[in-house]
Amino acid sequence: MDGTNDLMRQTEESPAGGQDAQKGKYMTFKSGNEYFGLEIQYVNEIIQFQAITAIPETEDYIKGLINLRGKVIPVVDVRLRFKQEAFEYNDRTCIIVINVKSMIVGLIVEKIAEVVEIKDENILPPPTIGRVDKAHHNKYVYGIGKVGNSVKLLLDPDKLLNDDDLSAVEQAGELGMDEEDE
Repeated sequence: MDGTNDLMRQTEESPAGGQDAQKGKYMTFKSGNEYFGLEIQYVNEIIQFQAITAIPETEDYIKGLINLRGKVIPVVDVRLRFKQEAFEYNDRTCIIVINVKSMIVGLIVEKIAEVVEIKDENILPPPTIGRVDKAHHNKYVYGIGKVGNSVKLLLDPDKLLNDDDLSAVEQAGELGMDEEDE
């Protein structure tokens, strides 16, 4: 896990600080055979995989809740969200803690890749060709970032959880907080 902490330090130690230093920087991770990127401004931290409390009657990709230093946050399995094959969690599996729509959410990913800088001119819109069943995948991807000879699918974190999901996990989070207070 030292490598992921180093990646986060790289982004925090950028000169000038603030939003400008983070502009064009993306945390990349692997899911299935593809690499995805999230704008670093959404990323709070990366933590090791930990025990998850399941929430009954939620979507299968909402794995449940974790307690992160006293704060209860929902976690989403990215592979299941993208309708990919489930994978067995291992020592490379980690949780990217992001802030989306003023809510803290954990994203379970297979492994963190790196922090990369992608200039605006190297970001292309996602292709519109392809099978209809792939359309759900593209609704989360707002662009394709060219990095050297590879590409990263750039995610829109606001679209990873729909409003129904947000209210369900928010209610479950509040229940979890109530139980801890007792």
